Amino acid sequence: MIIAIEGIDGAGKRTLVDGLLEPLQATSLAFPRYDESAAAQLAQAALHGEMGDMTDSAHAMAVVFALDRHGALPVLERYAGNPDETIILDRYCASNAAYTWARTGDAAAADWVAELEFNRLGLPKPDLQVLVATTPEVAGERAAKREADDAQRTRDRYERDRALQEATFAAYAALAHGSWASPWVSTTDSAVIIKAVHALR
Repeated sequence: MIIAIEGIDGAGKRTLVDGLLEPLQATSLAFPRYDESAAAQLAQAALHGEMGDMTDSAHAMAVVFALDRHGALPVLERYAGNPDETIILDRYCASNAAYTWARTGDAAAADWVAELEFNRLGLPKPDLQVLVATTPEVAGERAAKREADDAQRTRDRYERDRALQEATFAAYAALAHGSWASPWVSTTDSAVIIKAVHALR
């Protein structure tokens, strides 16, 4: 099974993923894969102002992030439709849908992302998506503290943009409400997620 943990920067996704690994006997994978993916590294460079005007195009950035996920397709295919093994993803395709929607102000961007990632690139749809429902205010404070505590965690262009984070949170909420691509739960409680996963099995 593929479980995607989604939310804005600083929402607490990584903490939640780590807390689910043992109860669900799962492995994990985080996107973007900055340590191993050329596409992710290009996106990271763009977000830190090193790729000219690349970040000005919401669609160009979405394509680069999608190509990063496509590079992990062999891994994802091992878990798709297999209830005996579980992978928990720290971000997946919905992050592209939410950020592209927020950046363009166009709800149709979510459909464009679905066509790009699931149809054109053949990525498997997740069995369950979780919106970590941390408010933009709290998430922003966490992201700023993380940056202050760790010199390696400098916030990028998206993370520093408070209005973008708020718009992305609203887009995520709409995606969850509309069950974009697959079922969703909106929570910060790992017990709720574990119960939802067991119900799907």
